[in-house]
Amino acid sequence: MTALPSRLRTRAASLPRDARDTLFLLAVIAVVLLPQLPTLPLWTGALAAVVLLWRGRLAGRSAPLPGRGWRIGMLALAIAATWLSHRTLIGREAGVTLVVVLLALKTLELRARRDAFVVFFLSFFVMLTSFFQSQSLLTAVLMLVALLGLLTALVNAHMPVGRPPLAQAARIAAFMTLAGAPVMLALFLFFPRLSPLWGTPNDGMTGRSGLSSSMRVGSVAQLALDDGIAARVRFDGGEAPPRNTLYFRGPVLSRFDGAEWTQPQPWERGLPQLRPRGEPVGYELTLEPSNRPWLLALDAMRTAPALPDGLRALQGGDLQWSVNRPIGDLLRYRGQSYLDFDSGPVRRSGLLGVGLELPPGSNPRTVELARQLQAQTGGSTPALVDAALQRLRTGGYVYTLEPGVYGAQTADEFWFDRKAGFCEHIASSFVILMRAAGVPARIVTGFQGGEINPVDGYWTLRNSDAHAWAEVWEEGKGWWRVDPTAAVSPERVGQFRRLSPPPGFFAGAIGAMSPTLMQHARALWEAVNNAWNQRVLNYTQSRQLDLLKALGMDSPSPADLARVLLFALVAASLGGAAWAWRERRRTDPWLRLLARARARLASAGVAVPPDSAPRRMAELLAARFGDAAAPTHDWLLRLEAQRYARDPAEGLAALRRDFRRLRWPV
Repeated sequence: MTALPSRLRTRAASLPRDARDTLFLLAVIAVVLLPQLPTLPLWTGALAAVVLLWRGRLAGRSAPLPGRGWRIGMLALAIAATWLSHRTLIGREAGVTLVVVLLALKTLELRARRDAFVVFFLSFFVMLTSFFQSQSLLTAVLMLVALLGLLTALVNAHMPVGRPPLAQAARIAAFMTLAGAPVMLALFLFFPRLSPLWGTPNDGMTGRSGLSSSMRVGSVAQLALDDGIAARVRFDGGEAPPRNTLYFRGPVLSRFDGAEWTQPQPWERGLPQLRPRGEPVGYELTLEPSNRPWLLALDAMRTAPALPDGLRALQGGDLQWSVNRPIGDLLRYRGQSYLDFDSGPVRRSGLLGVGLELPPGSNPRTVELARQLQAQTGGSTPALVDAALQRLRTGGYVYTLEPGVYGAQTADEFWFDRKAGFCEHIASSFVILMRAAGVPARIVTGFQGGEINPVDGYWTLRNSDAHAWAEVWEEGKGWWRVDPTAAVSPERVGQFRRLSPPPGFFAGAIGAMSPTLMQHARALWEAVNNAWNQRVLNYTQSRQLDLLKALGMDSPSPADLARVLLFALVAASLGGAAWAWRERRRTDPWLRLLARARARLASAGVAVPPDSAPRRMAELLAARFGDAAAPTHDWLLRLEAQRYARDPAEGLAALRRDFRRLRWPV
């Protein structure tokens, strides 16, 4: 196994410098493109891989590059494919696709240094576009590696003489990165974040949480297979309420057309009326980007949370909180919620009509079941709810992720035929039954439960925690929560049994060896990711102003941020100028040694022009002193080899030592 790396190193060392540098640059470009590939059309990654491998093969064989006809043809093909994929050449998705393809194709005309510089700066731009799709810690680490690689290639391109090792260029690139880190830190801390200009472009056509303003039976079941993080919560005091009380409210669905549940119009919701009991629970919630306008809140939040500039929270009569534009960035806010409450009007009104609507002829067997329950219970709301829940507990109903495809009469199939479903099947069928019995009812979607991360103490809500429950209205009481899923599967809500996708091959293998290792590793990684989210991605203007307060400013403003930033940049510029002045006074150690040798030759009476290379100096010395100057002649040739040979046999330290021992002719 050790012979293969050795052969690869030998092969790389035997390549001409142009081929070696080209292969290194192609590898760096592959790293730059890597985070883009999951979000781009499949043909984009395939084309980029083919072009990079083709260009690498040409470099390894020192073969000529393809002609202009090939390049124009591939460019036309890429533009046509981009148009077919996005139906436009304008916009974020189409633009990123096109620039990725152009970067790959540009390597096919990588001949001169000017072409290399175009590739360098185009790669820097593609790095920036990676953050359009993800600003995660993993993406940032990968882009840091790509940045160091590009800087190494750029430094190497500015070293045209000889065959400098890539390790030397990498050291210079790392030093440049460290030297620029203070400026980067100053820009991060003090550059004013002016909403809505700050942040990356959002795509209103995609979402992550999966919750929407409508629900067809099956949609939430698909979401339960997604184990991604939807939100993180930190409760005041560090202790979370009981799991069976953790309902995080999302969209409320009241309209039903027989196949789909949707939200009512704003004027059909009325004004919020919350009647809480007990003390509120305080918490801080960090919401992942969803590109939806809904705020997640522990049921039920009474007062609006404090939000960044440009966002305004509104609450409808169904207690759902939303903001004035889609949430495309990580959002953190504080809230206080009451876990025990009623809401809405306590007397019948026209606003309750939407909670009773059923399409004519819909689910006839469920309607007949509702009549039977009315006759058995006397028609009171609590009695009807208890009767329906008792049927769910004792009627052989099953909670499952794979209930099969339902037909048009979903409630009839659930109550009488399949008796199996996920939370949305159960909640939808329950609400239809209540409406058929004359009880206003609606569906609430959101998240239920969660789990504690033992590393950082945050409560984690995953997309697999997505849930749907019901609310029924009672005269004199208003709306109150009923979770029919708890009657079918109490462990889903009480003890909380998370449904998750099966692990991958490697995760499964590790889990088989150590059942807890994967849990600890995931908890650690999520804690690190959460720290990145809290301290970097969620570093908002309010936190900038808090930093200025900590620095001694009483009432800081964005103008103060600009002044502090200007001061920091001026200080960094002066420091850089001082460093540059110091570096100009320093000379290349090799050139200093050469100058000492030139001075010795001048003292021996050998006139050496100032621009003479070591070999020329050796020739002049031999012409003057003949064989008597052989040791000095050989030393000058060794000095030249140390600078220009492909694999220098010795370093400057040995040459300095031998220089002191030389007996120069007089």
